[in-house]
Amino acid sequence: MTCMVVGAANIVTIQYNGATADVDIPDALTAYVTCSSGTSSHVQIVQSENVADGAPGEITYQLSGSSDDGGFEMKGSYKCTIKLMGLTLNNPSGPAINIDNGKRIELNANKDGGTNTLSDGANGDWKACVYTKGHFELKGKGALTIVGNTAHAISCKEYMQVKNLTLNITGAKKDGIHCKQYFWMQSGKINISGVEDDGIQVELDGKTSTGILPDHEDADADIDEDTGNFYQDDGTLSIKDFGKTAIKTDGQVIINGGTQDYDASAVSENNNPATAITVLRQDDTRQNNTKDEVIYDLTGRLLKDMRKGKVVIIKKDNEIKKVIVQ
Repeated sequence: MTCMVVGAANIVTIQYNGATADVDIPDALTAYVTCSSGTSSHVQIVQSENVADGAPGEITYQLSGSSDDGGFEMKGSYKCTIKLMGLTLNNPSGPAINIDNGKRIELNANKDGGTNTLSDGANGDWKACVYTKGHFELKGKGALTIVGNTAHAISCKEYMQVKNLTLNITGAKKDGIHCKQYFWMQSGKINISGVEDDGIQVELDGKTSTGILPDHEDADADIDEDTGNFYQDDGTLSIKDFGKTAIKTDGQVIINGGTQDYDASAVSENNNPATAITVLRQDDTRQNNTKDEVIYDLTGRLLKDMRKGKVVIIKKDNEIKKVIVQ
C-alpha cells in the first residue's frame, strides 16, 4: 500500500483515522518527499537529501484527526512547519512526534483547528513525547497539550522559542521542557504541571561561556556565547507541581517582561538570581561607565548613554552584563 499523491502545493496533508492515516503529497513534492509507512497511523516521512536547484525551501506538514496508536516521524534536510489542525495523537511505542532534522522546525497550533493533544507510552527508551534535532519554534494562536509518560514532554537538541500559542504540559516523567543553547519565550502562555524533574531545563551546548547576545543573532555560529540561558520577554509562564526545579539553567535566567507564576526560590540550581538582571542607580552608571564599555538596548542597537528606567546590555572586553538603570 502506498501514500496518495495529489495537488500542487508545498503542503503535505496527513489525516489520522484510528489505525490508519491518509497522507497526501502534492505532485510538486514527490521528488523530495517520500512516505514509507503506507496507510499506517505510524507515519514515516523522509525528505530527500538531494537539495538540487528548484528544490522547495520549506515544506508544511498539516496534521489532523486522531489515533490512540500512531505517530509522526520525519527525517530530512529542509526547514519545515508542522501545522496542527485539531490533532489527538498517542503513541504507546514511541514519541508522538519525532523530527530527525537539524534545520529549523516550526510546530504551529492553528487557532481555527481545534484542540491538539500529544502523548506517548510509559517505560520506553525515547527522549520525549515531542523531540526535534534542529532548533524548535512553537507558534500559532491555538492550544497544544503534551504529556510525556516516558521521559521529557518536549526535548530539543538546539535552542527553542515560544510565541503566541498556549502550551499546556500536564505531566512528564522527567522535565517538562528540555533544550540546549537557550530557551526564549517571546509571548503566549505556558502552563507546566505534574513533572517529576524540572519544569524547564536549559543546558550548555558543548560551550563554556554563557554570555548574552542581543537578539541572539549569532546563536547558530560556532561561538562560546549565548548558551545555557533562559529568556522571557513577555507572555505568562506558570510552573506548578514539579519534582526538582522550576527553571534550571547552566547559564542565566533573564526576565525582561511578562508574568511569572512559580516559586522564585526554586529557580536554577546554578545559584543564579531569578531575574539575572543587575540593578544599578543612574548616578552609578555615570561614575562607572568607561570609554571601553559599549552599551546596547535589547534589540541590539548601539546607545550613547543609559537612561533611567531602561534595561540595557553592557559589553566590556569579553564580559557582557545586563543592567536596569534606576
